[in-house]
Amino acid sequence: MGRILVVDDTLFMRTLLKNILFSGGHTIVGEAENGDDAIAKYQELNPDLVTMDIVMPKKNGIDALKGIKTIDPNAKVIMCTAVGQEQMVKLAVKTGARGYIVKPFQAPKVLEEVKNVLGA
Repeated sequence: MGRILVVDDTLFMRTLLKNILFSGGHTIVGEAENGDDAIAKYQELNPDLVTMDIVMPKKNGIDALKGIKTIDPNAKVIMCTAVGQEQMVKLAVKTGARGYIVKPFQAPKVLEEVKNVLGA
């Protein structure tokens, strides 16, 4: 199971995602509420996987993904997106995201994507 950093600007979404991941046997090593915090926490915690919201204040998920990939080109990041943000998802994948999950989160789909990315 993976050591995961959860990044989302809303506490509710972070808590929901943490509960899903925890139920799947994963360890939550930290959380961040914006892209700047995500990069700092990634350096500090060196997680196996990051779940990253795309739309956040200060630094969005795409820019945070770029920052993390600069630190660790092999970083495993799954983007979290709302329905209708397909263009942002395509950009995230081009930038180096390994996968994505769509809000509202459905536990089986979240755990399947995490398993796929951690196994890659």
